[in-house]
Amino acid sequence: MFTYLKPAAMMLFLLTLVTGAAYPALVTVLAQMLFNDQANGSLIQDDKGQLIGSELIGQTFSGPKYFWSRPSATGPYSYNAAASSGSNLGPTNPALTDAVAARIQALKEADPDNKAPVPVDLITASGSGLDPHISIAAAEYQIKRIAKVRKIDTAKLQALVDAHTEGRQWLVFGEPRVNVLKLNLALDRAGR
Repeated sequence: MFTYLKPAAMMLFLLTLVTGAAYPALVTVLAQMLFNDQANGSLIQDDKGQLIGSELIGQTFSGPKYFWSRPSATGPYSYNAAASSGSNLGPTNPALTDAVAARIQALKEADPDNKAPVPVDLITASGSGLDPHISIAAAEYQIKRIAKVRKIDTAKLQALVDAHTEGRQWLVFGEPRVNVLKLNLALDRAGR
């Protein structure tokens, strides 16, 4: 029996060293060298160097002078990365129906003159509940409201949306989209 313990202990030690120390250290070094921004959270800072947020995690914008984000399903604290998950509410669930109706009502109250159909990503949460992007249609839906509140020409807002539109990932995956945090930061800079 003791003849098996020494090799087993040595294998445990070696595999712990390789998989528990060497491999994680190598991956960390490579990530810092090759993908430094992404490895550190893709953080966004203002002109003074103060942390504002991450371009990978959505934030709540509720003021009428800002582009609104996609709703979050992360519970009472919107965009809580520690509680990332979907709502798991099916299309026939009354709670989902009520939430969507309330979101549509809030959008209509914020811009009663807007008769366009409400884009689905402004009234439903994403699978993770943390999506930082909205569709181009969702951004364009909000332009007239923001132009009215900020007293900015709609063409200038459309140019901001166009400038902050991200294409498909690797030219193939997903749809063109707009990062709401980056767009709102640019909007604040343009309004100065």
